[in-house]
Amino acid sequence: MSNDPLLQPFTLKNLTLRNRFMSTAHEPAYTDDGMPKERYRLYQTEKAKGGIGLTMIGGSSVVSADSPQAFGNIELFRDEVVPHLKALTDSVHEHGAAVMIQITHLGRRTSYNKKDWLPVLAPSMVREQAHRSMPKIIEDWDIARILNDYADAAERCKAGGMDGIEFEMYGHLVDQFWSPVTNRRDDDYGGALDNRLRFALQVIDAVRKRVGPDFIVGSRLVVDEDWDIGLSREEGLAIAEKIVGTGQIDFLNIIKGHIDTDEALSSVIPGMGARSAPYLDFAGEVKEVTKFPVFHAARIQDVATARHAVASGKLDLVGMTRAHMADPHIARKVAEGREHEIRPCVGMGYCIDRIYFGGEALCIHNAATGRESFMPHVISDRAVEPKHVVIIGAGPAGLEAARVAAARGHKVTVLEAGDKPGGQLLVAAGLKRRREILGIADWRMSEATRDGADFKFNTYAEADDVVALKPDMVVIATGGVPNTSFLKSGEELVTTTWDILSGAAKPADHVLLYDDNGNHPGFTAAEFLCEAGVKLDLVTPERALAPDVGGTNYPVYFKALHKAKAQISLNLRLENVRREGNGLVATFYNDYDRSREERRADQIVVEQGTMPNDDLYFALKPLSRNLGEVDYKAFAKGEAQTLVRNSEGSFSLYRIGDAVASRNIHAAIFDALRLMKSA
Repeated sequence: MSNDPLLQPFTLKNLTLRNRFMSTAHEPAYTDDGMPKERYRLYQTEKAKGGIGLTMIGGSSVVSADSPQAFGNIELFRDEVVPHLKALTDSVHEHGAAVMIQITHLGRRTSYNKKDWLPVLAPSMVREQAHRSMPKIIEDWDIARILNDYADAAERCKAGGMDGIEFEMYGHLVDQFWSPVTNRRDDDYGGALDNRLRFALQVIDAVRKRVGPDFIVGSRLVVDEDWDIGLSREEGLAIAEKIVGTGQIDFLNIIKGHIDTDEALSSVIPGMGARSAPYLDFAGEVKEVTKFPVFHAARIQDVATARHAVASGKLDLVGMTRAHMADPHIARKVAEGREHEIRPCVGMGYCIDRIYFGGEALCIHNAATGRESFMPHVISDRAVEPKHVVIIGAGPAGLEAARVAAARGHKVTVLEAGDKPGGQLLVAAGLKRRREILGIADWRMSEATRDGADFKFNTYAEADDVVALKPDMVVIATGGVPNTSFLKSGEELVTTTWDILSGAAKPADHVLLYDDNGNHPGFTAAEFLCEAGVKLDLVTPERALAPDVGGTNYPVYFKALHKAKAQISLNLRLENVRREGNGLVATFYNDYDRSREERRADQIVVEQGTMPNDDLYFALKPLSRNLGEVDYKAFAKGEAQTLVRNSEGSFSLYRIGDAVASRNIHAAIFDALRLMKSA
C-alpha cells in the first residue's frame, strides 16, 4: 500500500473509491441526440483505464424538457437514457473506477429557442447575460412538475447503474432561488433564507424518497458568490450547514463565484496565468465548518497541488477535470512512479471555450481526447518495419510527429532552424501570463528524446540536406510566417505581432494594432502592448472584438485593454500604410458605408495569421514517392498513407500544421498524431 495521500482509498457511504483522484462533472458535448452513446462512453472509460477513483459525468444533465440543452447536455427526462447510462457505467466499472452523474434544471441558464421552444424559468424575471433569455417567473405548478422531474431523473440514473448523483446548485435553478440577485420574490420562496432554501430542500427530499436511503446523493453548490450583490459567504455557509443537516446528502462539492457573465465564469474556472488552486483554502474552510466529505475542483492541474489538497485535509477528493482531459492516465502514472510523464494541462481553456462556441470539448494538445474510438492516448503499436523519419521543424506539429514516431520505434531525426523547440509557442510565451504554453513543447521534447528521437537545432535544412539523410519519410512541419500580404501598399512599413512578442521590435509610444485574425495572437500582442504602457489603438474589420477567443479567455484581455484605456474601432479594414514625417499613416475601408479614413501612429502592428513556410516542401515534392499527396479518407481516420505517384521517389513526403495553412495548436497536433500513429 502506497503512503501517497492521493493513492489512499476513500469510503463514501457504501462505496469505496480506490484513490482520491476525481474528474468533476462537465459536459463535453459528446452526446448524440441527447444520449451518452459510444463517444461519451469511451471518453469516460479512458479515465477509468487511467486509474481514476471517481469520474463524474454529465455536467448539467437536464431533468426537464423546459431545461433544454445549453451545450449538448444529457437529457435525463427521457426513459431511453437508461440503457446508455448502463453501458457507460458497466464500462467504467470494468476498469475499477466509480461513476456518478450530475443532474439539474438549468433555470434561466439556457435559451428558449431550442427544441420544444418552451419558456425558460427562474424565480424572478432577471435575465442572464451569458445565455440572454428573459425568463418566465416560475409558478406553483411549475415547481410541482419540476420536483417530480428531478425524482424521475434520479430514478433513471439509479436504474442506469450509476454509483450516485450530484445536484448542480451553482448558477442553475436551485441556487437561483438562493441568490438575492435572482430571487426577488415575496412569497414562501423569497425573502428570508429559509424561504429561499425551500425549493432546494424540496428537491433533495423528492429525490431521496425516490432513490432510497442507500443511494449516494451529493451537491455541487456555491457557498459564496464572491459578489457584493450576491450570495454572501455567511449565507452560503449557513446553506451548506442546513443541507448537511437534512441527513439526506452524502457529500459537498464546493464552488466559489458566480457564472452569469463571461467575466465571472473566467474567475470560477480560472485559466492560464491565474494562480493555482485559488479556492482550495475556501473549500477547506467549508469542510472545517461542516465536518463533512468535501470535493473541489478549480485550476488544480498538477499532482503536487492535488497531493497538498488531500494531505492537508482540505479535500477528501480532488477534482483535476481539465488535467484529465490533457492526460486521462494521471492516477496510473502516479501509482507507477511515472509522475514526470504526465501530459500537463497548460490552462489554455480551449476545452471549455469550444463548448461556448457550440463545439465539442477538445484539449489544446491532446488530440485523442474525445476521439478515443480512433485515436490513441498511449502509443503502444510498434511499427512492423521501422523507418527513418526526418521531420523539419520543432514546433507543436513537428514535436508531436517526433513523439509518436519515436514511440512507434522509428528512427527519428528532427531538424530545427532555431536554437530551441516550440515554434510559435515561443512567440505566444512572449506575454509572461501565457508562459505555461511552453509546457506543450517541454512535454513532447521529454517524451520524444526518451524514446530516441535525435534533435538537431540551429540547422536550416535545404532539400539536399534532407535527401542526404536518406529518409524513408519526410514530414514538413516548418509552420508559417506572419502574413502581411493583404496590404495593397506599405507592407515593408508594418511591424508584426511576432516582432513585438519576440522582442525583435520595441513598442513605440503610440501603436496602432490591426487585428484581422480575431484569435489569441492579436490579443496576446494587445495585452503585451498594454503592459508596455503604450498609447494603443486597436482596430479590427470584425463586428466584435476577438470573435474566436472564448468566454473564459477574452475577459483577461479586455481587462488589460480597459485598464490601458485603449481606443477600439470595429468594422475597419486596413488597405494601405505610408510614411509621413516621423510617423505612419494607415488607410482603412469601412465595408458598411464604403467610406475610407486615415489613422496616424508611430508604429503599426498587424496580425492576419500566417503564410505557409513551404519552400522546402515544394523543393522536395518532385523527389517523393507520393508527390506530397495525402489520402484524406485514410488521413481522417488515422489510417496508414499508401499512395504512390512516383515510383522513382525514395521517400514519402507530408506537410502538417501551419506549413499547410494558418490554423491553431490543436490542428497542428491532430495532423501529426493521425499521420504518424499508423506510419
